[in-house]
Amino acid sequence: MDREDLLVSRVDRRALMQGATAAAVAAILPSTPALAATPETRRRIKLAFDWKFALGHAADIDKDFGFGRDQRTYAKTGGSETSPIAEAAKADFDDSAWTDVQTPHDWAIDLPYDSTPRILAPDQDDPRAAHGFHALGRDHPENSVGWYRRPLDIPADWAGRRIGLEFDGAFRQVVVFVNGIIVDEHAGGYSPFRIDITDVAQPGRPNWLTVRVDASLGEGWFYEGAGLYRHVWLTAANPVHVPPDGVFIRAEPQGSGARATVEAAVRNQSDSSRTATVRTVVVAPNGLEKARREVMLSLAPWRNENADLALAWDVAPLWSPADPQLHRLTTEIEIDGVVVDRIETPFGVRSAVFDAQRGFLLNGQPLKLLGACCHQDHAGVGAAIPDRLQDWRIEQLKAMGCNAYRASHNPAMPELMDACDRLGMLVIAETRRMSSDEESMTELATLVRRDRNRPSVIAWSIGNEEQAIQGNETGAAIARTMKRLVNRLDPSRPVTAAKDQDFDTGVSRVVDVLGFNYRTPQMEGYHARFPDQPILGSETGSTVSTRGEYVLDAARHIVPAYDREHPWWASTAEEWWTIAAERPYIAGGFIWTGFDYRGEPTPYSRWPSVGSYFGAMDSCGFPKDNYWYYRAWWRPEPLLHLFPHWNWEGREGEEIEVWVHSNLDRVELFVNGRSVGAKTVERNRHLAWSVPYAPGVLEARGYKNGHLVSTQRRETAGAPAALRLSVDRQRLTADGEDVAMIATSVVDARGRPCPRANDLVAFEVAGDARVIGVGNGDPVSHEPDRSDRRHLFNGLAQAIVQTGRKGGPITVTARADGLRPAVLRLDARNTKLST
Repeated sequence: MDREDLLVSRVDRRALMQGATAAAVAAILPSTPALAATPETRRRIKLAFDWKFALGHAADIDKDFGFGRDQRTYAKTGGSETSPIAEAAKADFDDSAWTDVQTPHDWAIDLPYDSTPRILAPDQDDPRAAHGFHALGRDHPENSVGWYRRPLDIPADWAGRRIGLEFDGAFRQVVVFVNGIIVDEHAGGYSPFRIDITDVAQPGRPNWLTVRVDASLGEGWFYEGAGLYRHVWLTAANPVHVPPDGVFIRAEPQGSGARATVEAAVRNQSDSSRTATVRTVVVAPNGLEKARREVMLSLAPWRNENADLALAWDVAPLWSPADPQLHRLTTEIEIDGVVVDRIETPFGVRSAVFDAQRGFLLNGQPLKLLGACCHQDHAGVGAAIPDRLQDWRIEQLKAMGCNAYRASHNPAMPELMDACDRLGMLVIAETRRMSSDEESMTELATLVRRDRNRPSVIAWSIGNEEQAIQGNETGAAIARTMKRLVNRLDPSRPVTAAKDQDFDTGVSRVVDVLGFNYRTPQMEGYHARFPDQPILGSETGSTVSTRGEYVLDAARHIVPAYDREHPWWASTAEEWWTIAAERPYIAGGFIWTGFDYRGEPTPYSRWPSVGSYFGAMDSCGFPKDNYWYYRAWWRPEPLLHLFPHWNWEGREGEEIEVWVHSNLDRVELFVNGRSVGAKTVERNRHLAWSVPYAPGVLEARGYKNGHLVSTQRRETAGAPAALRLSVDRQRLTADGEDVAMIATSVVDARGRPCPRANDLVAFEVAGDARVIGVGNGDPVSHEPDRSDRRHLFNGLAQAIVQTGRKGGPITVTARADGLRPAVLRLDARNTKLST
């Protein structure tokens, strides 16, 4: 038995021991992201509401509610009356002074900034910049521990079931108490974990859940948040059940239909032997049953058994980014004629192959990966992103032309992965740590088991820019161990890693697909040396810009938005894409990044910059001008984008650099009705003119096949006069979690956009809803995220409005001094809460 066998068998064996399920199930078998069942079988209740929160203290026991006092934390289970493990874990603890919060919750965005002057060399980055200067970490023990409490309502009829808690992720080191007893400890901010609390739960009686989260230590070089920033669930299942992530379906096209193999694990957590029928049913996207198969299993007490089934059906619509058709696999366990467990697993029928000569092929056809790398935070909410906002962010990427997403550099939230499956976005799923220690291997196994049924996932990434090991034999050995585990858990997908140097050595030839971080010009030489290995651009571009700015101003930390500025290691959008687009053996590329994010504020890695400049969109999702470059060449629809704005007061007669991104044949530019020249569009390039500024109208006219098909104008705006509001959708769900993404802009008296407006806008909400976050995309802004007001930045700001649970009409009003207010009306419909 090798190390990976030992790892898996040890966890599975321990998971069946009644008193040891907590850490064991967490290690390899995390929560199933897509789960449905009848009330008679299993239950899964989201614990989103009724939480109380308070900061603890990483260095002061008294301020940390007595946790760790007298070194007796682990002396007695549950502590004692005179020496509890922690005051905050006691059922009768008075938490009335704590703050009411809703999960997902990120306490780091509420923290002050640490801008204390430090002595740095002239070319030295401030290390605090990487995480966005928030006062978190070992230098700030007063801010780095958070406590959560809530009552846990466990119905009396759950007695006799296996009762559990599932955490989709918490940052970063977690201690979980139920009724004052430590039921689990977990380290790792991105890996989900499951806890069996059957032994300590009290169905039908009051229960208390307390969670201590310590974010003193980070895992990344970017903003990571803090706390219960992903969902928490309360679960119940029959003692005979499918364990979390216990179903694995591999489906592939066969003619006009499909064939599939299913591996279904069944767990018997009871003292009796059982004979069970395991039944699998495939339901097509149109809701019709297409295939059914069942087998009998003999289940010994406290054991796992596996059922292997093969299915085939005659008509199977294929999953693709253009048409993301999802099938459903229902798995049932029946004992003595009664269904005791039932789960649903969405899946897709598709083939996905990386080819060393043809690039990436989906369903047998070459498809260039048009991708974006993304971190997991958003303006206003930090790392605690509501489910609907996950969908919205994928929708913005698809609107730009993306068909692929790299989860950088950690396992993504389940809801983000759900959105990729449902909306059609290919994914490179990435583990956080490249190491073969047991904890890192467990996190890798957890990721693969959780996401291996997803049609969106096309490769597993085991590392990113591991400079210390990626080019040597140590790294190669670690990569072989990680790859062996991935292949065992999912033999259907390749393994990749992202490197920024040492491409001929170390990890490179171990992985199936080699990812190039930048260094795009080196890809051709590597392909010539190793023509048998598929390659892709795992990080490309890193073009930096400030939305709506067109003049370099280093003193104000402003980078112009022309496709020209980039760090030494990177390139413009145009430079990398012209290489990748013209070489079929390059499978595609993933720009760094789709959205700006907190931290890593290159090229100004010092105060006052607190956010990145890399995104094709800013931290609110407002497009920068480079967004339109990708939109022109990544989508087939005709596009014409003209910039900059045409408000250059005081620069009359000076030359202004004017660019156009377009996929048309020819573009002619006009200033105040006078042509300044027409130019032919060269594929994957931009057009540029130098134009003396004169107030009025800048106009571009685009032609296709000799016909005028598009016109864009930039008009000199007058003084700001009125606010405008727009929203992604007006009908919402009254579930307490749905959100509306509201954009605020300013126009002059004639309705022309004011591109430099910076007014302070206040948002008022009437009805059952609230503003949960605001932003403006300015990487130098230090305004609070959780607020009802925000300054516009270059004419734009965003408010995120979340519904309550009552429903009804919602009115959002935006006001600013001296401007006509704007009113937006929404409607929230009542719906049954998630169970």
